Amino acid sequence: FVRCESEFFRGGIGVCPVLDFLRMAKTLVTGAIAYDVMLGFEGSFADTIRPEEIATLSVSHFSPHYSRHHGGTGANIAWHIRLLGGDPLLVGAVGNDGGEYLALLRDRGISTQFIPELNDQVTATAIIGTDSGERQIAFYHPGADSFAPWPDLSQERDEIGMAIVSPRDMQAMLHAAAWCGKSGVPLVFDPGQQVHRFGADELLRLTKQSRAVIANEYEWSILRGALGCTEKNIHDFVPLLVVTRGERGVLWVDAEGRHEMPACTADAVVNPTGAGDAFRAGFVLGLQSSWPTEDSLRLGAALASFVVEIEGTLLASLDADVLCERAQRAYGEKLPALRFAR
Repeated sequence: FVRCESEFFRGGIGVCPVLDFLRMAKTLVTGAIAYDVMLGFEGSFADTIRPEEIATLSVSHFSPHYSRHHGGTGANIAWHIRLLGGDPLLVGAVGNDGGEYLALLRDRGISTQFIPELNDQVTATAIIGTDSGERQIAFYHPGADSFAPWPDLSQERDEIGMAIVSPRDMQAMLHAAAWCGKSGVPLVFDPGQQVHRFGADELLRLTKQSRAVIANEYEWSILRGALGCTEKNIHDFVPLLVVTRGERGVLWVDAEGRHEMPACTADAVVNPTGAGDAFRAGFVLGLQSSWPTEDSLRLGAALASFVVEIEGTLLASLDADVLCERAQRAYGEKLPALRFAR
């Protein structure tokens, strides 16, 4: 294996020195490319929303905190794959206000070849309210994402090692999964906030097609209800289920049964938005590099712990030594070396 010594990897992004490369396989990432408007509520949503009065709900939360950032599930995942030294192939769409976002992605070495600019639409926008207990209420406008056709990736197929289909327009997610199935690309399915929009038959088809399914606890509750399954028999549907549980860590279910792993603790919690996407970036790269499941999850958890320490969803840089040291401190073992071999 030859260590990459390009200026990109030695420069400001700072990629982990344990990452080695044979021939770098691309990671197909499809998901939203969005602007995130973040609002902070100094209190608990649980104290202001009364279940017995939900039918007449009309509440307003005073937010002394406001910020606007680049985000979106697809862009967040692709960004952190690149930050780790991977080669994401991002498929999505932006609107007439997305030019500077595309420039930012290109500046970080992420191809925008398959991200059209739709001049009659705006870029997707998420408005995310977070309370002092890290609970979130969000509204999402898909904008251009609902109008972009699935691109022709036939010329890219031989360079793609794995794909993750994460939340964006539901039809785009279905097109992506269908293309992966037809092309024989191993798929990680991340239904996310769109899980309630799929029909049971669609969720069954996507789950059975996938190498792994990843969801948070709420999304898993919806998924298992739609599939009519439990942790005990999910392996009949998919080889690997990963359920993220915030500060309580991660559980996963595979052929050997149910496993749990604690969270990787951050030095401080500023905003949890985007941490799950960073987790997915590390997890997918680990799988693509043929790591054991637990090591792949450890990489994702360690990377995610840095994202909760910032305001926004995209780490500007990454000290690779600190990343590896934090993972070792949390889990007692060193991470393996990533190898993106085709």
